[in-house]
Amino acid sequence: MNEKKWMSLLGLAYRARKVISGEELVVKEIRANRAKLVLLSKDASANTEKKITDKCHFYGVPLRKVENRSILGEAIGKEARVVVSIQDEGFAQKLNSLLD
Repeated sequence: MNEKKWMSLLGLAYRARKVISGEELVVKEIRANRAKLVLLSKDASANTEKKITDKCHFYGVPLRKVENRSILGEAIGKEARVVVSIQDEGFAQKLNSLLD
């Protein structure tokens, strides 16, 4: 998996204001059908993981796991982030393919 590529794309999406981070905000975006893709760090708490996974399944939002919270935060130029959602279909599809 080419880490640099998806991280810089996520950074680009963030600068384009197409990324929402933080558990509560992401859940809100999923509920509102605005989230096109959700990225969850593998070191999320069991509680957070279950909540996000259940929401994504229920609303049919693709969910991908990334290595850890520092990578996710670094990609968007912030401190550690456990979960982010991508609000743009184009960015979401490209990120999804880069994460394969």
